[in-house]
Amino acid sequence: EHPGMKHHKLMRWHVWLGWLIGVPIIIWTASGLLMVAQPIENVRGNHLRSEAPALDAITPVAPVLEGKQAKSLTLQQNSAGPFWLIAYADGDKQRADALTGALLPPVSGAEANALARAARSDAAAIRSVTLFAADSAPMDQRSGRPSWQVTFDDDARFYIDADTGELIAVRTKFWRAFDFMWGLHIMDLQNREDTSHPILIGSAVIALLGSILGFVMLFTRRRRKRRAAR
Repeated sequence: EHPGMKHHKLMRWHVWLGWLIGVPIIIWTASGLLMVAQPIENVRGNHLRSEAPALDAITPVAPVLEGKQAKSLTLQQNSAGPFWLIAYADGDKQRADALTGALLPPVSGAEANALARAARSDAAAIRSVTLFAADSAPMDQRSGRPSWQVTFDDDARFYIDADTGELIAVRTKFWRAFDFMWGLHIMDLQNREDTSHPILIGSAVIALLGSILGFVMLFTRRRRKRRAAR
């Protein structure tokens, strides 16, 4: 086959592959650029978190489990003081007073407000406090836990576990943009977790083929020029 015809066929395939993969490549590049625009520590809101309080020197009393099987017991402390974090075998979580062992009730809105305020490193004002059940949590809180969403004036959201009072997550405005771009990057805007699905794999294969064809065409074009110069 004449080198010119071979080059022309390769170029035609390259153009068609370019049309197929052009938009995904733009999405991958743009989303990747935004995701590296800030250090990951800032994306996670680490600069908004206050230092965790040191655990008080106490003699803890074992929590009352009321017949339920515990998978783990962890002694922790927040601005309200030391407490037991109980993780049950069935997946539930609860807290207990570290000094008496008594089980504590779910976190109230006022308590969530105080915990979020103490967990923040500056004096930003709180705009709203909203309770979400585990099955209706916002997209930016995907831990599967019931939570209080404490929103500050700068739109940063602190999520407080509604059962244990733990700080589950800090979500800044940039984190939410980052999360959306991550969904675009892996082509999973619904759950933003699936990094291995047919659309993503197929697009990557087409992009790889287009890159290989482009590389091969460098040599066929050079060979074609040499023949034309003779």
